[in-house]
Amino acid sequence: MYVRLVTFKFGNGGRQKAEEMASDLVPAIGGLKGCHSVTFFGDDSAGEYDLTVLWDSIEDADAAATVIGPRLQGHLAGNVQGPPSIRLYEVIEP
Repeated sequence: MYVRLVTFKFGNGGRQKAEEMASDLVPAIGGLKGCHSVTFFGDDSAGEYDLTVLWDSIEDADAAATVIGPRLQGHLAGNVQGPPSIRLYEVIEP
């Protein structure tokens, strides 16, 4: 299993943008092959938000990135304070 972690900062007042992003991406990701779970969370006071997705395999995670990546970038473009961090980790213990 693998976890994709996306971290980004909208800054103060970013809650509405985060909610719009979550409403679009969470159901889309959740319906993809190999997705076990998807969670969108954040700290409104700091304007920092994260998206985590648990995948069956690295192949499923990579296939999803080709579909979701452009949508993700569309939400982030012009809205974030600096580039997002997008990482993929192997799960050691589920």
